[in-house]
Amino acid sequence: MPSQAELIVDTRNATGESPVWIAAEQALYWVDIPNQQLLRWRAVDQQLDRWTGDQMLACIARRQGADNRWVAGMESGLFEIAPQDDGSLAATPIAHVAHEHAGMRFNDGRCDRQGRFWAGTMLQDMAAGTAAGALYRLDGEPQSVLRGFIVPNGLGFSPDGHTMYLSDSHPSVQKIWAFDYDTDSGTPTNRRPFVDMSQYPGRPDGAAVDVDGCYWICGNDAGLIHRFTPDGRLDRSLAVPVKKPSMCAFGGSRLDTLFVTSIRPSGDLSDQPLAGGVFALHPGVTGLEEPFFR
Repeated sequence: MPSQAELIVDTRNATGESPVWIAAEQALYWVDIPNQQLLRWRAVDQQLDRWTGDQMLACIARRQGADNRWVAGMESGLFEIAPQDDGSLAATPIAHVAHEHAGMRFNDGRCDRQGRFWAGTMLQDMAAGTAAGALYRLDGEPQSVLRGFIVPNGLGFSPDGHTMYLSDSHPSVQKIWAFDYDTDSGTPTNRRPFVDMSQYPGRPDGAAVDVDGCYWICGNDAGLIHRFTPDGRLDRSLAVPVKKPSMCAFGGSRLDTLFVTSIRPSGDLSDQPLAGGVFALHPGVTGLEEPFFR
């Protein structure tokens, strides 16, 4: 039976996002977007490390063959980042992105199975409901591949790489779509409805895919992680002790632990004092190792 959620580190992140398990280190990395931080938790000794950069940091993927270097979506574009011994985060521009409006940043992102980096952009003022967000692919020069999103989120790829998932987590949308995905060219086509999250508790946030091809999505505002089968059927929902789980990722020595980051909103938190923490679940299934950026 799935275990109850365990708090692994009480980080109190403002917006914890983009968890990535690095098997060679037995460590979980993630970001705290508004605090401009990259964080690492080591399973062997429970040590927590933080590095702070000069821009908001939203999504990350480890560079293949690089010594703790990452590709990242930040505010003004895509960067290579590298943690420094003094706790700073060195950032080298890869590509500037001309956002449609002022006040935009990158949001959810990850690599496809072939190692291309994908990341979406959003207007930071979510209340405006402006569909200025785009989904970019970094494979050489960055390209805007899909447009017209308010808060692109929930990016994921099936185990064989031939299906791409994407959501819009804005309250006025709350949809998850599936696409046919050409693994040779990195092109999504045949966009179609996968799940209407307005029919379930929580808005769709960050996601992960397991070895069975099932899609795990954080139900933001509902404190739940939902598992949908490849045909879009709700299989199960697991609870975490915070209202705003933000993204999940498989890790652990057997890839059978589901790590969950969360958001710590302002206001009265007496009913969720652990908000902003990172949690671990053992859902009874295994996940897939996150591809490195190639």
